[in-house]
Parts: sequence; structure tokens; C-alpha cells
Amino acid sequence: MGTAVPIIAPQVGILVLDADLQSSGALRQILDSEGWRVRIVPDAAMLLTELKTGEWSLVIANAALTPPNSAAFITLRELSGVSAEDGGRMRVLFLIPELTGSQHVGPLEAARLPYVVRPYHLHDFLEKVSDLLVEVKAIAAPIRQVRYEFGGLRKKKKSEARSNSMFASRDSFSYTDEELAEYEKQESESSQNRRPKRLTDLGNPRG
Repeated sequence: MGTAVPIIAPQVGILVLDADLQSSGALRQILDSEGWRVRIVPDAAMLLTELKTGEWSLVIANAALTPPNSAAFITLRELSGVSAEDGGRMRVLFLIPELTGSQHVGPLEAARLPYVVRPYHLHDFLEKVSDLLVEVKAIAAPIRQVRYEFGGLRKKKKSEARSNSMFASRDSFSYTDEELAEYEKQESESSQNRRPKRLTDLGNPRG
């Protein structure tokens, strides 16, 4: 009998549309840490080119770069609207700059598309990314019980003025080696018992 060849699952691909180097750098740091393949593009033309490859399970798009009447927005809406049962393999999560939220929220909610408004906390962001990846079966189950496991490692910060940055706290995802080791231990233990869950409410359900 021949030696069985192990089946290696394809790496999850996440495409990020964002021209802000600070926020896109923070995104890459977080998503890379999960072992996902991340590509950042700075404009809608490059986004459309990448979408043609069919390699991406999730697109994280700055809403300021995808106005509702643009080709990029229409394409993302159509691709992400196909259910997994009908062959859909991609979802989209829009990032809304804090100071321009009012002009973006309405069109996104009308199109029933998920979004987050900057600044926001890392654990909330990861929960939404995880649920969207589960929805298209890019991952088998949520990456972790973020609110409970990650909450114990979040650093407390003094009150400070809010800024239009990627996360509510720039160092909320900065940890010591000891903290990271403990976090990985907790994640490993919990992964043995967790089961897939339905897509959680992202604030604007698909209906």
C-alpha cells in the first residue's frame, strides 16, 4: 500500500482595500497572526483586478474608497450576496472612517452589508471577521471565543482622546511574550470543545 498523502487545506485569503498605511499595517499584523494570507491594495482598480482571481474569501474595504455608485461597491455587493449553498465563497466587511460615518452607514445598511466604524476594539473586529469566514466555510469554526478569552489579556488604558485610527486603542493588541504564550495555551484548550456557530449579528443582518 502506498503512503497516504496528507490533504492540506488552502490558506485563507483576505484582501484589504485601504490607502491608509497605518490602519492597513495594523490590519496586516492582526490577520497575519492568524495564519491567513493578506494582500493590501490601495485603490479600487487594483481591487477589481484581484477579485478576478477568485482567491479571496474575505474583502475588508475602506468605505471611503468604494462609494455606492462605484464599480467596486457594486461588484463587492454582488459577490458577497451569493450564499454558500449557491456557490458563494466570498464576503465583504466595510471599514467606515469615524468622521464620515453618517454618509456611509445608510447605503451599507440599505444594501444589507456588514461594516464596522473606526475606531473599534480588536476583539469585536476579529469576531466579525471570523463569523464571515465561517459563513463561506473558509474556516470550520470561529477562531476563538474572542470576548471571553481575549478579554483577559486586553491591556487597560487611561482615557485619551479618540483618533481616527484603525482600532480604539493602538496598543490594545500589544502583548508580552508571557501573555501571548498564555493566550495560545487557552486557545488550544478551548479549540477541543468549540463547535461551529451561526453568523452573529453584525449590526446589519442580511435578513
